[in-house]
Amino acid sequence: MNRLSGFRSHRTVGGRTARLVFGMTATSAMALGMAGIGAGAAVADTVIDTITVGDAPVGVAVSPLGTRVYVPNANDDTVSVINAFTNTVIDTITAGDQPFIVAVNPLGTRAYVTNRSDDSVSVIDTFTNTVIDTITVGDAPFGVAVNRDGSRVYVANANDDTVSVINAFTNTVIDTITVGNDPFGVAVNRGGSRVYVANNADNTVSVIDTSTNTVIDTIAVGSANGVAVNRDGSRVYVTNFGDGTVDVIDTSTNTVVDTITVGTQPAGVAVNRDGSRVYVTNFGDDTVDVIDTSTNTVVDTITVGDQPIRVAVNPHGTRVYVTNNADDTVSVIAVEKCLGSLCIDTGSFAGPFAGAGSAGSSGSAGAGSFAGAGAGAGSTGSAGS
Repeated sequence: MNRLSGFRSHRTVGGRTARLVFGMTATSAMALGMAGIGAGAAVADTVIDTITVGDAPVGVAVSPLGTRVYVPNANDDTVSVINAFTNTVIDTITAGDQPFIVAVNPLGTRAYVTNRSDDSVSVIDTFTNTVIDTITVGDAPFGVAVNRDGSRVYVANANDDTVSVINAFTNTVIDTITVGNDPFGVAVNRGGSRVYVANNADNTVSVIDTSTNTVIDTIAVGSANGVAVNRDGSRVYVTNFGDGTVDVIDTSTNTVVDTITVGTQPAGVAVNRDGSRVYVTNFGDDTVDVIDTSTNTVVDTITVGDQPIRVAVNPHGTRVYVTNNADDTVSVIAVEKCLGSLCIDTGSFAGPFAGAGSAGSSGSAGAGSFAGAGAGAGSTGSAGS
């Protein structure tokens, strides 16, 4: 039985039945991250490996050192642990019912996994790869993000329009915040002062002040799905699944300052560490768009697996990991960095640290984040969680 059949609606993409359908007609994706090296830099990314994981992978997060990648598999209730040096699955952890999104804390000691069908979050000890606690949250938890100091975990609950605030020291819910309709993605800024929540059904982003755990602003966007924040907290990027666009929010005014046309059914989104590139997974056409943030234009489109749904970048900016929901794989992308005629093809080096010393290499944002604020050693936001 396909446990994903419990979503509110089903649809087809190019004649295919979507395996994951969120809310009205929205599915999340993970946006690929790649590190730019400043103005005038050229980049070309290449899929260098495809890793088979569990059934219907959704979220993805990279450890702060870039050595491990965590992937929840919604249809078999597991989390795949990938060795980033060998691109092989080295462990499989049993989580809750229908695990979706994952975030890793800044120390890399804990991974938090939302379990949509049993309204819980699994807490994983990453040293032993075992679930050490299970926290009850709201109805149908989806996105998750960790703040920079690892003290708070934020969980978007899609079916009851709330965000659960978890004390990471006690593994207890200490507050519940009412947000917009059908919240999916969640991201935390680097300072930990603001949380951004993408509300799919009412086309808004809720802005939460973490000092009071209250919504202080609501921003109108498109059919919001994924959300990510850049490292300095000045810009928030929101994928609009039904519109084929990404909205760019200026956080000083909480207004949309640009709307970028991307591929079909954009879902996941991530920002690289220096903020020069944004990666968007297009669930409907099996691609990832790369956006140059200096011009807010798409500068590259990468073909990945079937129905890409979430994305994460390693902290060195040399590898991007994309979950492909329909073919049970993770695409591994090597980031090529060029300045003038000098190019470093990180795919020609071994391991996730390839090219890590090159100028401007940068870490992951979240997805997301999904990887949230804790993933990537203080990287901002979640990769489209």
